[in-house]
Amino acid sequence: MNLFRQFQSDISGIIEKLSKDGALPDKLDTSKITVEPPRDPTHGDISTNAAMVLAKPAGMKPRDIAALIAPGIEALEAVAKVEIAGPGFINATLADSFWHDRLADVLTAGTDYGNSDIGDGVKINVEYVSANPTGPLHVAHARGAVVGDALVNLLRKAGFDVTSEYYINDAGNQVDQLARSAHLRYREALGEEIGEVPEGLYPGEYMIPIGAELADTLGDGLKDAPEEEWIDTFRNVAIERLLAQIKDDLGALGIDQDVYTSERDLVAAGKVEHVQDLLEARGLIYLGVLEPPKGKAAPEDWEPREQTLFKATEFGDDTDRPLKKSDGSWTYFSNDIANHLDKFERGFKTMIDVWGADHGGYVKRMQAAVRAVTGGEGELEVKLCQIVHLKKGGEPFRMSKRAGNFVTLRDLIDELGENGKDIVRFIMLTRKNDSQMDFDLDKALEQSRDNPVFYVQYAHARCHSVLRNAAEVIDAADLAPEKLAKADLSLLNDSSEIEIIRMLANWPKTVEAAAEAQEPHRIAFYLNDLAALFHGLWNKGKDNSRLRFIDENDPDATRARLGLVVGVATVISSGLQVIGVTPLEELR
Repeated sequence: MNLFRQFQSDISGIIEKLSKDGALPDKLDTSKITVEPPRDPTHGDISTNAAMVLAKPAGMKPRDIAALIAPGIEALEAVAKVEIAGPGFINATLADSFWHDRLADVLTAGTDYGNSDIGDGVKINVEYVSANPTGPLHVAHARGAVVGDALVNLLRKAGFDVTSEYYINDAGNQVDQLARSAHLRYREALGEEIGEVPEGLYPGEYMIPIGAELADTLGDGLKDAPEEEWIDTFRNVAIERLLAQIKDDLGALGIDQDVYTSERDLVAAGKVEHVQDLLEARGLIYLGVLEPPKGKAAPEDWEPREQTLFKATEFGDDTDRPLKKSDGSWTYFSNDIANHLDKFERGFKTMIDVWGADHGGYVKRMQAAVRAVTGGEGELEVKLCQIVHLKKGGEPFRMSKRAGNFVTLRDLIDELGENGKDIVRFIMLTRKNDSQMDFDLDKALEQSRDNPVFYVQYAHARCHSVLRNAAEVIDAADLAPEKLAKADLSLLNDSSEIEIIRMLANWPKTVEAAAEAQEPHRIAFYLNDLAALFHGLWNKGKDNSRLRFIDENDPDATRARLGLVVGVATVISSGLQVIGVTPLEELR
């Protein structure tokens, strides 16, 4: 239960009753009324702007409206005190019993606590990673992979019907160059001295085993053959092997996308021609010559010649865009439009793409294209992931020889040891996706307050340590969450305990707000804050024996506090599931 949405509904009901009784005008619009935590915690637990929102349509002063609404709020069973502040804000303090009931909710629901129906089953396609299958995934791909995968989990928890997708860029010049790179390594495997890898080909050592496999399979028959005899075979084998490696690397990060869509398959199926036919039928294509961009270098797709152009400016882009190259082949843009139209025709009106920051200039044109080919029914949201700077020992992390000129995702995971996957996933979400970040490998392995993944995992492990100790003095059956939900939770009356329960009760709102904003990093922030409160209570118990979790002389208080411990572990586990991190029960 999102308690703020519940109070919003209660306040709307109070306003409707006041309208029926004639104290307020009829048919007031309550949709813009908000209920939020006050900025200053000393002002209570919830605050509403209802009086200010209604003042103008009601033709009344905000404080006069607040004076009418406040008694209705105060009459709610959960409310202990109401105050009117400033121009007409209504602040309410909730009874401790309300918070105790919310802890019981957590214990009853388990990790499903925080699940929401705000998505109402709306279908969403989230495409992320989508790296060219021309080499291993690198660190920048890691950030997009984590952001995309966590966003999928978050949206599902909020009630959306989400499909995760990887778009395989397996058409165009880059995969032809991949085939030529494979042929070079094939010749090398057959004993030829290849010297330095020519510019434009892929120099990484990862191409060596592909060349060796081709030599073993095909022998030397294609060593000196003309390109047209071998390029298709070498392209197909190289793409297949590298895509398998990409999937394996994603698996090491805990990612297995639902759908893999091939660019080549879309082109072969006539999907690009379908785009042109559709745009032509809507009068959105013409033959013309684009002016070169002023004051900047010409983009790759600009040519000083008559081209087939899409009227992108009619849909918010800065210039119209070419759909064909000078040789008559389709531009990458045309293929990308076909990809998004295909998604729309599969039932996805809402599409989210997670891209690297270097694709920022591509956003407007793709959003324009989606609006055009879907007749305004489709919506594309793009999340840009900024650069990740790797550091180790205070210095930039050195390059990977195997990859050629970058640090691979697998290098990063392996460098961080057995918990590498969890460390990478959590730390990649400690900044908003569009902010640059430093990833310090030394700090990522520190067992300290400054390492957020350790700090949160430590809180979860501490909870389970308490429960293991409790099992020595309390029957295991009595530690079941459903049993603890029936304990006398009113015994949790210290301000630190109530503060933690308030944080637990905020979890459903956090899920909904993060899902609506499409910002999974908010989950990592929330978990860090919850862990801080729990560690604070743990330390407080060291100095104050009354707050220790286990008191053999007071079984009722012990059960109540163990209920709080299980509640904290449950919500941390729920949050870690969203961001794809394992909730460890012991740290080694």
